[in-house]
Amino acid sequence: MIGVIVPAHNEEALLADCLRSVQTAGRHADLLGETVCVVVVLDTCEDRSAAIAKSFGADILEVQERNVGHARRVGAEWLLAKGARWLAITDADTLVPEDWISCQLSFKADAVCGTVRIDCWEDLPDAVRHRYAQEYQQREEHRHIHGANLGVCSQAYQRVGGFLSLVAHEDVALVRALEQAGARIAWTALNTVSTSARLTARARGGFGDYLKALAVETVAAGVQAATSRPLR
Repeated sequence: MIGVIVPAHNEEALLADCLRSVQTAGRHADLLGETVCVVVVLDTCEDRSAAIAKSFGADILEVQERNVGHARRVGAEWLLAKGARWLAITDADTLVPEDWISCQLSFKADAVCGTVRIDCWEDLPDAVRHRYAQEYQQREEHRHIHGANLGVCSQAYQRVGGFLSLVAHEDVALVRALEQAGARIAWTALNTVSTSARLTARARGGFGDYLKALAVETVAAGVQAATSRPLR
């Protein structure tokens, strides 16, 4: 059995599209009919996220921590208890490709770190988009770590103690622990997910806060460059 973990905090606007894409990935022919169990971990949700998850047949766990690391950990422990051999991890504001799970498994690695692309830049200036594109490594052997696009073998996950209950960077901590343990990690851009560019981050210090900081730095750099130009 393959497990998919989706943490959610008030994600009624985006969760349905995420789960629809995960369902499609779970039916991929290369999986040969293997059971794919999706668990949505609702963390302090006050909206319709639970009803949406139920409508897609996902299993639901509820926590009250406002801690994405804790949510992922709870989801992983539940799936491992059900016998999951592989954990595929994404976020509720993310769309996965139809071969997302099968592609992860094809690497025959202990863990797979995929890349992300932004689905819509309309809330950010073009200068931020250009800077992001310059700095992001959309290639094989990149070194990005995204909780929105991560896969790990259950045995390797358990060997290193799993996700830590961190409010941010729990994905980085897990992959670093895997590296230190000598795990085989595939760093690939062949398995890219689409995620939102929202600046109202659900996880403090996560991808949304990174984009917000990038926007602030880019605007500040533009102002500095403009004020440093000689008068004509």
